[in-house]
Amino acid sequence: MPNILITGGAGHIGSAMALKLSQDSNNRIVIVDNLSTGNKSKIPSAKNIKFIKADINNYEDIVPVFGRYDFDFVFHYAAVVGVERTLENPIKVLDDIEGIKNILSLSKNSGVKRVFYSSSSEVYGEPFEIPQNEKTTPLNSRLPYAIVKNVGEAFFKAYQTEYDLDYTIFRLFNTYGPNQSNDFVIPRFIRLAMNDQPIPVYGSGDQTRSFCYIDDNIDTCLSVMQSNTYVNDVLNVGNDNELTILELAQKVITITESKSEIIHLPALKEGDMKRRCPDITKMRNVLNRDLITLEDGLANMIHHYSVHKLV
Repeated sequence: MPNILITGGAGHIGSAMALKLSQDSNNRIVIVDNLSTGNKSKIPSAKNIKFIKADINNYEDIVPVFGRYDFDFVFHYAAVVGVERTLENPIKVLDDIEGIKNILSLSKNSGVKRVFYSSSSEVYGEPFEIPQNEKTTPLNSRLPYAIVKNVGEAFFKAYQTEYDLDYTIFRLFNTYGPNQSNDFVIPRFIRLAMNDQPIPVYGSGDQTRSFCYIDDNIDTCLSVMQSNTYVNDVLNVGNDNELTILELAQKVITITESKSEIIHLPALKEGDMKRRCPDITKMRNVLNRDLITLEDGLANMIHHYSVHKLV
């Protein structure tokens, strides 16, 4: 009966991971979140899930959690996220380095088998190649959020060398789903479109992204744990269907049959990289099924918002 810690488990991806893990009654899941950006409403209601409000970046807060539970695996999602939020709060972003160090220090001393780290596509910075490959694309990060993720990767690799603590690093590309916060691009576009309100696009909208539906993300990460693959390795988790933000806005308008118009705002001064598209060869090997299309993912979200009257 494995004990599994999920930090940041009241957030979009962490809560989805908790829900999937809870479906196996043999798993015992502990969620730790300080609720600074997460929300208790996202935490699944299940007998094998325990929520503890605590700050991962505060060593005294997290020590008792490791003292009470003998964790087998740790998924570290806790972080300040979102382009605008991370640009406006650079010190809070840098504080997340303490959380990384706390998780690793306590894991190495408590018999944790493997720690899974949610890094980010942002570590690549402006792309030198497309698709972005884990081994050949240089890490060109310069913004605080990306730097912290890059430093985090270095800590995980160093702890494995020094203390034999196994890890897997997931470089997450844009992941969307029904529980994602409204300040991310797809939920924002859908909600505006469903209300026939103007959809804002920064600059010309020709910057590209690729969007991974939450189920593909979670199934990949869980399969890596369950199959004991990619130990002490890095893999991109995303979707390799690249499109512009302008195309995304147009697609949302079409699918929702909206009367929204697209308006163009001044381009962001920084943080809005020109292209994002991963090489997901490793991910495909472990997922072993087709990825969910953007059209199907958007339809799932629209249905969820309609049923739960969230617009």
